[in-house]
Amino acid sequence: MKLFNSIQLSAIFRWPLALVLTALIVPGVVQADSWHAKVGAQSDDQGRQILAFLPNEMWIHAGDSITWNFVAGEIHTVSFLKPGQVRPTPNAGCPGTTLDGSSFTGADCVNSGILTSGPSFTVNFPGAGNFKLVCLVHANMTGTVHVLDLAQTLPHDQDFYDREGEREARELLADGSRLTARGLAAAHQSSDIGEGDGNDDDNDSRAVTAGMSEVVSTTGGGSQSVSVMRFLRDAIVVDVGDTVEWTNFGPIVQHTVTFGTEPTDPTPPSSGITIDPDGARHAIVGSPADSVNSGALLPERQDRAGLPQVPLAVTHFRVTFTQPGVFNYKCAIHDQLGMVGRVTVLP
Repeated sequence: MKLFNSIQLSAIFRWPLALVLTALIVPGVVQADSWHAKVGAQSDDQGRQILAFLPNEMWIHAGDSITWNFVAGEIHTVSFLKPGQVRPTPNAGCPGTTLDGSSFTGADCVNSGILTSGPSFTVNFPGAGNFKLVCLVHANMTGTVHVLDLAQTLPHDQDFYDREGEREARELLADGSRLTARGLAAAHQSSDIGEGDGNDDDNDSRAVTAGMSEVVSTTGGGSQSVSVMRFLRDAIVVDVGDTVEWTNFGPIVQHTVTFGTEPTDPTPPSSGITIDPDGARHAIVGSPADSVNSGALLPERQDRAGLPQVPLAVTHFRVTFTQPGVFNYKCAIHDQLGMVGRVTVLP
């Protein structure tokens, strides 16, 4: 066995520490940071959906990454498109999806694909720049990522972004509560469809609000929205021969009114649906066993200078009930969030 004197032992124990200290002070060695944000938020019953990146504006350094956690029942994407790229449909992607952990520089698009509550998606940012973040499902859901050079000081830390995201979610959820009340009021105000006795009661109401939403920007980083994924009123009573009208009051999200079997593609209306003189779709339903789908009740699109005027959207759907019974229906797009309703038709 080799023996070491005290001087030799001291040297042996000193040199690993010296190497560690040297590594810590080597110039140019910078540890990249991993940041976190959320995609969407919702009320406890999933009826109010926040269509937003939370927060929707962040400052990071070149070489850092951001992980977006999907926390709501509504579907979203995390997408970065190339400058000037034509916006693709959600199913097409940019095209397709890219791998978790992909890098974005602006040369190629990066897209998480359609995700809902549970997964996360990470994007790396190797170079400086200002990049627009979008959700391909919701046109008014955008954000900004500012990627700064390493020499520049970041204005905020992760704790700030956590607090900011929570604040934005609280404010938007509060807006959703007000929207619910407005949706119910709109249904009452439109209750004169068909014949009624003029009284403000359940049996006199023949109007239902099919979703309510608005764009609410709480920061300068992009657009955020809140949407009430509910039929307001979700249970009404009418008489045989009455006509009920559903109206989508949201400028953001499309919905359907679907009785019976849900179609594979809920976007087009069922065969046999007619068009009223004012452009509303109209169906005749004679049995709770009938399968009738309104097709997508589209939100009104915003016109933009320099582009052709967009056509009127189909926001109204009417059903005339010819037989008594209990008629259950749903939004074929958002029934997983609890967007369902019932019409009871009295003899």
